Amino acid sequence: MIIDSHCHLDKLDTSHYSDGLAGLIAAAQAEGTSQMLCIGVDTEQFEPMLDQIKDYDFIHASAGLHPLGVKNLDTLALLEQQARLDKVVAIGETGLDYFYQQDNAELQTQAFSAHLQLSKRLRKPVIVHTRDANADTLALLSSEADLSVGGVIHCFTEDWVMAKACLDLGFYISISGIITFNNASALRDVVKKIPLDRLLVETDSPYLTPAPHRGTQNEPKHVRLVAQYVADLKGLSLDKLAQATSHNFTQLFLTPR
Repeated sequence: MIIDSHCHLDKLDTSHYSDGLAGLIAAAQAEGTSQMLCIGVDTEQFEPMLDQIKDYDFIHASAGLHPLGVKNLDTLALLEQQARLDKVVAIGETGLDYFYQQDNAELQTQAFSAHLQLSKRLRKPVIVHTRDANADTLALLSSEADLSVGGVIHCFTEDWVMAKACLDLGFYISISGIITFNNASALRDVVKKIPLDRLLVETDSPYLTPAPHRGTQNEPKHVRLVAQYVADLKGLSLDKLAQATSHNFTQLFLTPR
């Protein structure tokens, strides 16, 4: 069984299933997806998101403010309330994104720091988004993250130097459908080097649909394609890759600290 370690179920179009979200989840289970982590990206949409998944004990939640959506820090108190809920197993998605938005780098940094402090207080791992911000991301993780709690660099697309630095801090690295893209040869070389006991797989659905389904909505059912691709790269069976990444997910997100 495979775990989708990062998806946005509240952002998916489920109209092509006669029973909506339940149908989408059933389709994922039919492809071997046993658990999912539904990611919070803002405080306003958190409650509707949680309401969608509250009856599924195999779907977990995170609470966070996406770096591209941070407008101010006024919602941090509410974020902490949401993060304390039992259904919430992680803090984030948080981090730094200078590819799309660098003019508010200071605000992104303040928000990221606040998430790291919250992770430390609640002893829940942090889910990190980083793009074109390697040096600042590593500086904050090194100085402010609780390395005994740790976290994951989700949808990893950076180089081996960045991967090695994150691994040295004890972080996990999650691979998305980008690994199947034609222009991802450099990422494929990195993935071959990542230790199996530090890997996770994800869809980031509805985004980043893996081949051969590019151009359609991504869904948790496609995490199997990501896992198979990673397994092939590393010369492993799908079962071994699934067992390892599921164990890693349990260790990171579901094991009390």
